[in-house]
Amino acid sequence: SNHVLPTARSARFSSGLSVLDFVKRTSILKLGPEQLRTLAPAAIALARAEGLDAHGRSVAIRLNM
Repeated sequence: SNHVLPTARSARFSSGLSVLDFVKRTSILKLGPEQLRTLAPAAIALARAEGLDAHGRSVAIRLNM
């Protein structure tokens, strides 16, 4: 057989495996200068709150370009 079925009664909430279970999805976002200026304060605050200081500095640097 070419499929895998869930076991231990997990079929109640889960279906068998498919190719989509092994595909990594990513999103690509693009901001223009105005959108970046709008979102920058929140992005910097969020980055700092999560301990991602370099990400916050990256946003600040992009604002100064």
